[in-house]
Amino acid sequence: MTTRYSRFLAALFCLFLGGLLAWHVLLPDRDRSGVENRTLAQLPAFSWEDLKDGSFTKGVEDYFADQFPLRDQWTGLKARAEQLLGKREFKGVYLCGAALISKVEPPQDGLEEKNLSYVSRLAERADCRVYLGLIPSAAEIHRDRLPKGAESWDQKRFIARAAELENLEPIDFLTPLEAHAGESIFYRTDHHWTTLGAYYGYAAVLEALGRGEEVLEQETFERLIVPHSDEFQGTLYSQSGVHWLPPDAIEFWVPDEGFEVTSWRDGSPAKAALYDLAKLQTKDKYSAFLGGNQPLCVIKNPEGTGKLLVIRDSYADSLAPFLALHFEEVHLLDPRYYRYPAAQYARDNGVEQIAVLYSVPNFITDRNLVLLTQ
Repeated sequence: MTTRYSRFLAALFCLFLGGLLAWHVLLPDRDRSGVENRTLAQLPAFSWEDLKDGSFTKGVEDYFADQFPLRDQWTGLKARAEQLLGKREFKGVYLCGAALISKVEPPQDGLEEKNLSYVSRLAERADCRVYLGLIPSAAEIHRDRLPKGAESWDQKRFIARAAELENLEPIDFLTPLEAHAGESIFYRTDHHWTTLGAYYGYAAVLEALGRGEEVLEQETFERLIVPHSDEFQGTLYSQSGVHWLPPDAIEFWVPDEGFEVTSWRDGSPAKAALYDLAKLQTKDKYSAFLGGNQPLCVIKNPEGTGKLLVIRDSYADSLAPFLALHFEEVHLLDPRYYRYPAAQYARDNGVEQIAVLYSVPNFITDRNLVLLTQ
């Protein structure tokens, strides 16, 4: 390589870097990445204290990384290049053919056993029967689809352990989901179960609660499906950088008719609905079910019977419309945001059954379940 050619390459490289810097300066900063579904770092304010402790330098690094021109495209290109090199795990997400499956890491500090004990103590305090339903994620149901040698925590063993607790009635989600593993029961780009998966979950709940004869056949809903979105790119799409998979479809099977839905998002009751269609125009389309995360939601059906309290995570959002078909009242309480004692809430509202419904990955990492012991 001649000296002239080496200088030419060096000059070209410097020109490229300078162009990127100029482009970065000229482009307006973005507040949020729709693809990654997160807030982007902004240029930090300078102070000598922040410079000394390193936080200013770290903030600048984060700022340039988040505001890099065409960041979303570069992220996808990086993941594609890594895939061509044989990589199958991207930021804790496995690429399994045409689907993404989140790796489940082992729980820390024995939190999974602590959370089981908290639910048991809820059963001791409550005046009604308490059920525990642990929903296995796709990493367990589709374990055979994971890349060879891929690691993911054993959810099946933990579910069996939870079923041994004497003062709790188990809800078996594992068996029906395994039986229908060949169907589209989980989104390909998101960690939640699909409406079809939620349907099988609904049948499992009614069976455990002694109302299995009321379960409506799947064919009942096929003629009731209302308009849906087919442009859902979920949390795993955002997290992994794998941006070439086709989007998922979201379906609503239960018509939003005949129900009174009340939401407590800011501490006061407000009229709501089974589905917030405006959410279908946002990145987080799954939040269209009940409008997404909230401290408390109550669904009333004058044609239903009995009152059910669900201690929930987000999997329950797509399950709730099915349950609302059968119960006079379904109360959905999220301990991440709601601080009133669950046992007392059940007494105050005449609840006859309590169901703790959580996906296994959320259950073994949630540090708010201790509040159930109040």
